Amino acid sequence: MLKKRNKKRTQEHKKHIGQVPGTLVYTGKKSDKDFQVECFDYTKDDIEETILLNIEDAVNYKDTDSVTWINVDGLQHTDKIEDIGKQYDLHPLVLEDIVNTTQRPKIDEYEDYLFVVLKMLYYDVNEEIVIEQVSFVLGKNYVLTFQEAEGDVFGTIRERLRYANGRIRGLKSDYLLYALIDAVVDNYFSIIETLGNKIEDLETELFTGHAREDVNIEVQQLKREILKVRRAIFPLREIINRIEKGEHPLIFKRTITYYRDIYDHLIQVSENIDIYREMIWSLMDMYMTTISNKMNEVMKVLTIMSSIFIPLSFLAGLYGMNFEYIPELKYRYGYFVLLGVMFTIFIGLLIYFKRKKWL
Repeated sequence: MLKKRNKKRTQEHKKHIGQVPGTLVYTGKKSDKDFQVECFDYTKDDIEETILLNIEDAVNYKDTDSVTWINVDGLQHTDKIEDIGKQYDLHPLVLEDIVNTTQRPKIDEYEDYLFVVLKMLYYDVNEEIVIEQVSFVLGKNYVLTFQEAEGDVFGTIRERLRYANGRIRGLKSDYLLYALIDAVVDNYFSIIETLGNKIEDLETELFTGHAREDVNIEVQQLKREILKVRRAIFPLREIINRIEKGEHPLIFKRTITYYRDIYDHLIQVSENIDIYREMIWSLMDMYMTTISNKMNEVMKVLTIMSSIFIPLSFLAGLYGMNFEYIPELKYRYGYFVLLGVMFTIFIGLLIYFKRKKWL
């Protein structure tokens, strides 16, 4: 079973071995999802929301005076991703990173656009964490987003665009990119809150002494979740820091303040992750201590029982010898006297252990 798992992991990396740079190879798992292109084209006073049925229609929004958000779902359709890349003059290495779902979060600066990769995190119906890659391309008047499948955390952004809530319709594409990244980062807080609740529940369970037998497995799974979240979130600080301190012509000064706010949120999330990471290690130590304490309790009971029965066994063995001339052997009440002595010793030891608080 372990060999099969290791083989499955290595196959994801082997897909790129020996390939020509810029070759589009999808490395994700959602290969049965449909391809869909969602388009929001808007100005301060008007908005058009459409589903593009033909990939060729996407190029019509490239050089307009309005701001356009084109959201692409379905990275496994590499031929269509490549067509969009040709329409928007995207570098082949950018397209390769878009379909490579194991890509580390990063930012690449080109003359006419910015390319950003980050991880979108959410919990599924089974409360298992899902990590999905989202790629952003920021142009002069457009933002392209690429996702593995339909379903994301951008619902609030769509509502703000439809109903002109806030300042999103009145600013350029750099603010739209900020709003999209901010939606991803805000969802990190719900992930952190869920992780915190899980840790608190396990901590309470261990403290009260009602831990289940498989609690160690749950602690290990939670530790892996925290490591996954940490690996997905920490590189994003570098990305926002570069945007904040950079001087790319596509990022206006008035928007820098908003990106700085994202950076502050990431610092807060990162600090919480570090705290939970330490807490989960403490939970493992606590679990081992609990197991050790239970074992010590069992050994204490066995030791007390042995201590009580050692003198009783000695007396029983002494008078069980087959010598002819044993004192009190012919005594009429010797049996009852011996039982009385053994009972007295038993009660005396119980009282002694009780006073020592060993019982």
